[in-house]
Amino acid sequence: MNGLSDDVLRIHRKEPRQVLPRIQVVGSPPFCNEKTITAHRMSQQGYVATPPYSQAQPGMGGYPAGFGSAPAQPLYRHYGGPPQSFPAPPTGMMKPVSSPSGMPPTQVPSHYGSNGQQNGAHPQSYPAPPYGQPPQSPYHSTAHQGPPPAQQLTNQMGAMNLGYGPGPMQSHQAPPTSPLIQQPFQTTPPPAMGHPPLGPPPTGPHSSQMAPPQSPLAGPPMGGPPSMGGPPPMGGMGRPFPGPPPPGAGGFQQPGPGAAGPPGYPQQLQGQLGGQMAGPGMAGPGMAGPGMAGPGMAGPFQGGAAQMAGPPQKKLDPDSIPSTTQVIEDDQAKRGGQVYTTNVRGQVPPLVTTDYTVQDQGNASPRFMRCTTYSFPSTADLAKQCQVPLATIIKPFATVPKNETPMYVVNHGETGPIRCNRCKAYMCPYMQFIDGGRRYQCGFCNCVNEVPAFYFQHLDHMGRRVDFYERPELSLGSYEFAATLDYCKNNKPASPPAYIFMIDVSYANIKSGLVRLVCEELKTLLDNLPREDGAESSMVKVGFVTYNKILHFYNVNSALAQPQMMVVSDTAEMFVPLLDGFLVNFQESCAVINNLLDQIPDMFADTNESETVFAPVIQAGVEALKAAECSGKLFIFHSSIPTAEAPGKLKNRDDKKLINTEKEKTLFQPQKAVYEQLSKDCVSQGCSVDLFLFPSQYVDIATMGDVPTHTGGSVFKYSNFQVDMDGEHFLSDLRKDVEKAIGFDAIMRVRTSTGFRATDFFGAIHMNNTTDVEMAAVDCDKAVTVEFKHDDTLSEETGALMQCALLYTTISGQRRLRIHNLSLNCSAQLSELYKSCETDALINFFTKSAYRAMLNQPLKTVREILVNQMAHMLACYRKNCASPSAASQLILPDAMKVFPVYLNSLLKTGPLVGSAELSTDDRAHQRLITTAMGVEDTQLLLYPRLVPLHNMDVASDMVPAPVRCSEERLTDAGMFLLENGCSLFLWLGQACPPELIQSIFNVTSFAHLPIDLRSLPELDNPQSKKLRSIVDSLLDQRPSSMKLLIVKQKDRSEMLFRQHLVEDKGLHGGASYMDFLCYVHREIRQVLT
Repeated sequence: MNGLSDDVLRIHRKEPRQVLPRIQVVGSPPFCNEKTITAHRMSQQGYVATPPYSQAQPGMGGYPAGFGSAPAQPLYRHYGGPPQSFPAPPTGMMKPVSSPSGMPPTQVPSHYGSNGQQNGAHPQSYPAPPYGQPPQSPYHSTAHQGPPPAQQLTNQMGAMNLGYGPGPMQSHQAPPTSPLIQQPFQTTPPPAMGHPPLGPPPTGPHSSQMAPPQSPLAGPPMGGPPSMGGPPPMGGMGRPFPGPPPPGAGGFQQPGPGAAGPPGYPQQLQGQLGGQMAGPGMAGPGMAGPGMAGPGMAGPFQGGAAQMAGPPQKKLDPDSIPSTTQVIEDDQAKRGGQVYTTNVRGQVPPLVTTDYTVQDQGNASPRFMRCTTYSFPSTADLAKQCQVPLATIIKPFATVPKNETPMYVVNHGETGPIRCNRCKAYMCPYMQFIDGGRRYQCGFCNCVNEVPAFYFQHLDHMGRRVDFYERPELSLGSYEFAATLDYCKNNKPASPPAYIFMIDVSYANIKSGLVRLVCEELKTLLDNLPREDGAESSMVKVGFVTYNKILHFYNVNSALAQPQMMVVSDTAEMFVPLLDGFLVNFQESCAVINNLLDQIPDMFADTNESETVFAPVIQAGVEALKAAECSGKLFIFHSSIPTAEAPGKLKNRDDKKLINTEKEKTLFQPQKAVYEQLSKDCVSQGCSVDLFLFPSQYVDIATMGDVPTHTGGSVFKYSNFQVDMDGEHFLSDLRKDVEKAIGFDAIMRVRTSTGFRATDFFGAIHMNNTTDVEMAAVDCDKAVTVEFKHDDTLSEETGALMQCALLYTTISGQRRLRIHNLSLNCSAQLSELYKSCETDALINFFTKSAYRAMLNQPLKTVREILVNQMAHMLACYRKNCASPSAASQLILPDAMKVFPVYLNSLLKTGPLVGSAELSTDDRAHQRLITTAMGVEDTQLLLYPRLVPLHNMDVASDMVPAPVRCSEERLTDAGMFLLENGCSLFLWLGQACPPELIQSIFNVTSFAHLPIDLRSLPELDNPQSKKLRSIVDSLLDQRPSSMKLLIVKQKDRSEMLFRQHLVEDKGLHGGASYMDFLCYVHREIRQVLT
């Protein structure tokens, strides 16, 4: 047989290979006969997969139960049907799940055709064997089970046809076939438990469009009955049924009797595995035959958590399901290295991972603004129908590469920027000049405005102003206006900002060496404070505070020979004891400051004070900036939960018993009162807070990180900090943080053309009202995600326009307005919307909205909403945009074909996984840092780069192409680098060639590698240089530093690495990508029916 072998889809990894029997294809559906298994592009059709799993699967409601390594609660539920009972099983025990809607109850013995209905529609006349045994309780061991999971998947996924395309396809068009042809398997079907094999059933009365109820790979009964919602396989466990399985009838190998399953997994019973499968909502046209279970569903997966874990066996080529790395590679090949000009409305930009150059010709660069779709639905009804969120991710200060034009500054002198009288939008390319150039019509509200005399210019024969190309605000998507005093606080010119360094000098920080490390670094770092382009030195002022239970302020006036310390012990009424000499210019006071930094570590060397305050420290910073009448940033280096008697004192509220309960959300809610008011004070003063935490135990990051995440700041965390291991990682973060481009005391407003408006905002921001986004500071890495809703019908002719205006203070103390404009298409055709979706932007929106929702809703609900919304989006595409096809086909829009892998990865992230094994602080920290992430950051976080290094070309400048993020891609003889923007791993296979180990680590073989390997030695050979240059370039590209962890195969530390292989099962619960696709398909069908 050409193309596929019969053990097509095997996800075993650690188990000896089993020989599978061949399965006869009884009624191969016409649409599956000669179709390809690998993904192929159909001219117009959506991405198509035809797995038998697509039927309303037995026990699929119980998919949650085994969504990975037995989380304490089912992760996903059944959507669209009547409620089912899903009792939360005790930890370590998965209960069978009640029958999903539309399925027959378990105890009714029947023939497959007993209901006379398949999928609730067409009468069938296929005889089938009766049950072999009466059902027993699922908690008993069994002597005979259905075919092993590998086989199950073989049968199911082997039938998968994959293809995709951007839009609707005419129903008469036959999809092209590709070289890999699927042939039906010519073998006899296995009998049901203990029954003789059947002859081929008679052909049913189907039309050619309807496939018979057997899929090309379906054998007769295989799945468990609907009531069996067993866990899908989980990696890393031994087989549940050791010992050689006795051969079953029909050549199936069946598990040996009486063997214990893995702890906590119900075992399967013989009688329940055979029949009971016909009935409404069951096997239908083109799907698995009767009784077929899908991957991760009921059926032989029960009890067999491990079957999926074993060693490489032949399986359906995983490349046949959509691959993120392939999508990235294709986009780079197609659009990489090209110039992207922004002169076309609603054009979809290259992916964030693609290397391109932007030429601004009237719309903002995608570096500044990216949308979930570039074609908005024209009515609210269409938007509601498709459920695709309409959102833009705005990164107002995004870094622009050196080969792109920097931002132009437009200065209209005392008159200030020209704005529409009605909606206050700023002059931009969407304003239409009329009446010979004397008036202009606003593109946002259609108001006609007079052109000021100084701004008048004649129009050319096309109605464009003669000075069109000379004025950035008429011809570019992004530019800045110099702001007048009207835009300043109290109509007074702004002052340059100040940076205040606040060091916790309690016992823990002194003992760890952190205080000395910070003081040493600041001596050189302060030379690199941010400055305006072309300026000789920075205008940023600096100040210093140390604290434990009390605060020490330092006078570092340049006139002093020695710094002076002033102590404030009344933390309840915080004030700044000195004005002059606290905030100074570093260049002028350099000698005094260096003197102070030398003295601080020795001054507190003998301290025994372990208690600290926290809120008063922030309050002190705000008061200092208030007194100096400037904005600025606090850099706080803190080690422990603030327990000293003072405002903002916190207590340990970490309680693992709350996990997977209704109250779990309280763990992530900040303790309000003092900190909420502090955030408001900070924002009104333009005081941003960056918090560097060095905890050795719980510190309540949910609360301590609340002020930073509402003031445009960042939270950095270094658990169990040791200078020799973590020092460089921390210092890299500190350097990037101090040196990065930033604006202060910012306020942002997003204006839109008529018909829709901005309704929701996500980011490190503060909202006093519904329209003004306030940020004490905004830097080059911070993004704000804005959601839009319709309030009227949008015009397809004029499209949807948006303008983001950001008023801020520059690093040199000037007030500026930064304007970004973007125009999108509008369409009454949903296919246009789906064609111009951007998966990376969508997942950014979903991540932020889920992480906000988890503060108010149980995690289970949040996860359900995510899956439900995705199912609705994809079901709407199928219903309205794809050509008619068998219900069993999974059809994905081309632009969203890898969306499921990202969403599944999001569901497995720490914040959304209810697992007592994860620290509450780590989960809270990940939730907070994601709040202000841009599209490229969430993309990388949810789909890490896995780069093979063992065969890298040392002569090339290129980084080797990443491979799919799955254990299957690792090889024993390989070396892989994995990074996700927060973590960086170098994984070494056991059989790594000694010469490679020698050239990288200077030891003779894998066995000789030291246990506590922490860094790459600098060796003078091509491999070592190449690897270090790859690591350096990665670290250089990312907003924060990453600590390199070197992981040896089969080492304990490998668990940390494996949790980032997002296509595999989650270590703390969560499905593999393949299983999740099956689950999503089932949800889509639920929505459609």
